[in-house]
Amino acid sequence: MASLMEQYESHQYRGSGRAQRQTKDAIPEPISTGFISARLEDEVPIFSKQKMQLKPRDPITHLKVSSNILVLAMSSNFLLRYDLENKEMDEVVISHSLDNRVTKLHLDPLGRHLLISMSNQETLYLSRNSKKPKPLVKLKSYVIESVGWNNYNNSDMSTGPILFGTTRGLIFEGEVVSEDESKFFAGAADKYFKQVFSLGKENPSPVNSLHFDRMPHNSQSEQKYFIMATTPGRLYQFIGTIPVTSDPPIFQPVFANYEDSPGRFLELPGNFGYSDLQYYYPNGIKSAPDQFAWMTGPGVYFGTFDLSPQQNQDVTSESKLIAYPSDSNTSQNPVSIVLTEFHILLVFPDCVKAICHLNEQLIFEDFLRTGTFGKLLGMSKDPVKGSIWSFTDQAVFKYRVVRESRDVWQMYLDRGEYDLALAYCKDNPANRDKVLTKHAEHFFQEKQYDKSALLYAQTQNSFEEVALKFIQIDQQKALQTFLWKKLNGLKPADKTQTTMLVTWLIELYLNRLGALKEQGLQNDGKYYTLRDEFRKFLAHQRVKDCLSFNKNTAYDLIASHGNIEDLVFFAMLMEDYERVISHHIQHDDYRAALDVLTNKQSDRELYYKFSPVLMQYIPKPTVDSWIAKGRKLDPKRLIPALVNYDHTHDTKASSEAIRYLEFCVHDLSVQDPAIHNYLLSLYAKLQPEQLIKYLRIQGQIPDSVPYDLKYALRLCAEHNHKEACVHIYRTMGLFEEAVELALQVDVNLAKVNADLPEDDEELRKKLWLRIARHVVEEEKDIKKAMEFLHECDLLKIEDVLPFFPDFVTIDHFKDAICMSLQEYNQHIEALKEEMQDATESAKSIRSDIQEMRNKYNVVKAQGKCSSCRYPLLTRGFYLFPCQHVFHHDCLVTEVTPNMTAARRNKVDNLLRDINSAPATPQASASTDASAATAAMSKGDQHKSELDDMIASECPYCGEMMIMSIDKPFIEPKEFDEVIQSWQ
Repeated sequence: MASLMEQYESHQYRGSGRAQRQTKDAIPEPISTGFISARLEDEVPIFSKQKMQLKPRDPITHLKVSSNILVLAMSSNFLLRYDLENKEMDEVVISHSLDNRVTKLHLDPLGRHLLISMSNQETLYLSRNSKKPKPLVKLKSYVIESVGWNNYNNSDMSTGPILFGTTRGLIFEGEVVSEDESKFFAGAADKYFKQVFSLGKENPSPVNSLHFDRMPHNSQSEQKYFIMATTPGRLYQFIGTIPVTSDPPIFQPVFANYEDSPGRFLELPGNFGYSDLQYYYPNGIKSAPDQFAWMTGPGVYFGTFDLSPQQNQDVTSESKLIAYPSDSNTSQNPVSIVLTEFHILLVFPDCVKAICHLNEQLIFEDFLRTGTFGKLLGMSKDPVKGSIWSFTDQAVFKYRVVRESRDVWQMYLDRGEYDLALAYCKDNPANRDKVLTKHAEHFFQEKQYDKSALLYAQTQNSFEEVALKFIQIDQQKALQTFLWKKLNGLKPADKTQTTMLVTWLIELYLNRLGALKEQGLQNDGKYYTLRDEFRKFLAHQRVKDCLSFNKNTAYDLIASHGNIEDLVFFAMLMEDYERVISHHIQHDDYRAALDVLTNKQSDRELYYKFSPVLMQYIPKPTVDSWIAKGRKLDPKRLIPALVNYDHTHDTKASSEAIRYLEFCVHDLSVQDPAIHNYLLSLYAKLQPEQLIKYLRIQGQIPDSVPYDLKYALRLCAEHNHKEACVHIYRTMGLFEEAVELALQVDVNLAKVNADLPEDDEELRKKLWLRIARHVVEEEKDIKKAMEFLHECDLLKIEDVLPFFPDFVTIDHFKDAICMSLQEYNQHIEALKEEMQDATESAKSIRSDIQEMRNKYNVVKAQGKCSSCRYPLLTRGFYLFPCQHVFHHDCLVTEVTPNMTAARRNKVDNLLRDINSAPATPQASASTDASAATAAMSKGDQHKSELDDMIASECPYCGEMMIMSIDKPFIEPKEFDEVIQSWQ
């Protein structure tokens, strides 16, 4: 039996009576769409039936399904439970007495709790994990007709608080729990059971259906519920609040409101002794229901729920009574009902019929071969999974629902509910286009042209025809709306269409603005609103991107309408600041031009282009903007703006020019000669008092002054600024010219300049003599001239005497002559002392030399060379006073690396000459005695010279070691070779 649910027929059943409802013929649209709608002839029907291959051993009496758990009750009091998901089945014995039969099955939404109403007024409880039903003792003598399950319960062990409806119109609240069957003394399954209300006390009627659900509520401490109950002819509503924490029965406060006054109910005339109430939950069983359908005598009472918090009397809305289909083939009453999102399924003994509750049309009929399968006994819908099941006493059928919303859009469209129609044709562009077109035409007829334009723009209708419709009725605003919406729908690649629409929209805006101006409404709020709308349009990113390639077209279009303000705005928007600044300058609005230049843009080239004009009219703000930019501007490129006016007449602008140049020099530390030369020229022309101050700040080092010395000298000489010229001469090192010109200004200034050549005493003396001659010859001040002898130590009385006239008496020079003679005597005595000291030093040096010649030291036989550490006496060696001893060749090796290249070559030559000299001749008759003596003397001379070069000091203790302290241990040229030797 585990594979039982896999044995479905792949049979698609089509009704033998009426076929599926076909879509109505489309109403001809005034404007054709761009879609071709085709409908398949063999379209899959909305409802189709599949028969379950099951041959029960006994006739089926009842069926319920929840959460893929299907429960069958048979006439033999056997119960079959199918787990449709896991494909498992089990069989349970309800009762061994065939006289006590099942009257109702009640299965909770979880499929875990089953209540079985028996004909002997007994109610049994069967949990999912149990195979033995338990009687509910507290429900004894009550026939349970309906159960209001708790949709918010998640427990497998308890039903939570639920409501029971009896055949006598009583409503009870209770809770059923599943006890552990392993316990011998198990408690009662019905935890509590208490009556909370009675329907129709005078004329009791069975409670056929019972539901309760929560409603939105503003309180955190209470929950709001609504309860609906039905009898064969009445629909009751109960609304009330329940504390979050309350003792059972929790629904007592809700029903307590209706104890003294009868509950709100709807009564329909005529009934056939039973009724059925079904809900539709769009978002699952734990959410709020959306629709309801009540099967009663006159027909199906259908409506929606209004669960807003303010509802306290009636939660139903948009209710209507849908009559049962009239058919000569069906005269019996419906057995049960199932509600889907858009349809109501009615089960008759011989057929199943589906009515669309939107238009109340019969769209499906499925007649059953009663002779083969028997009569239909009922239908059940899984509240969690949504599957639909019907059954006879011999067979079980499953109904498949395929896209039941496929034609809903047409129904809403026919009813004029365009938004809902649009919502249900999202997956079909052709249907969506029809809805939008119909909706747009509706607004057009209602003269709501703007709304119509928005919808037309979303359709595939001919662009030209729609535009012509609005043009013919002179609705520019609606046309504008249509074009804008179309523009937003274009792809980035549609550049041509985008350009066309943008240009057309600009033209429309300009026409509307021009019309308001012609009416004299340019100062009206309507004009400003339209202008702001136009500017927002221009500022839209897509429009900006389009116009960035067509700026000239837009400029010409806006200019042709004489709309200067919007032309400037557009130029600003396009960041065409050059055009904006030129416009302001042409209209003499220089401050506005400067504002754009300073605050709106960052192109430095525009500063250099427009600063000459701005400097002529608003020099101070212009210079302020330059200073604010600081180093971002090149001062050299602003010089044309500074020289573009007459400084002699415009002193205000000149001072601003000087202010900027001073900022460049002092704050920015600009060293460009052009800047300094121009500042110096302005100082020379306009502010002479600042000239010498500037020159002193720049210093007197010729190579470091930032201005051109020759240009500065020529400029200062031209304007007769002698002190400045003296400073420049002095900086150039022309001290004679500086002193000569300083004598025309101030003798003290000349003295300062005469002392400057400190390294050239001859020049200093000459300069002081020039000053003395000037004092004597020009100022005739002999006393002042004699004071120079004290101020300059280079001047003597004999140097100054030639400048005095012959008639001057000696009285003026007596003191000076005496002082000069005294200085000569002191100098002679000093020379004598120096000569005596030199004689003593020479005598002491000769004594030291003689002592050094006689000095000796002892070398031991086991002594070793300080360099190679080999025995010392193996070859010639040198002994130093510091006791360091070196072989001859080792000393050469130690000393030569610290010599210059020339000295190393000299040492190599001496060694070569010594080694190549002939050996000392032996006594023989043929030896020339004079030649041998000459050779020996020449060899000794080479050895003496070599000793002076290599043995003048110890290589370890002398200056040579001190001088080599900063030399690396490895020479750079030997580094790579040493590294390789280590690897």
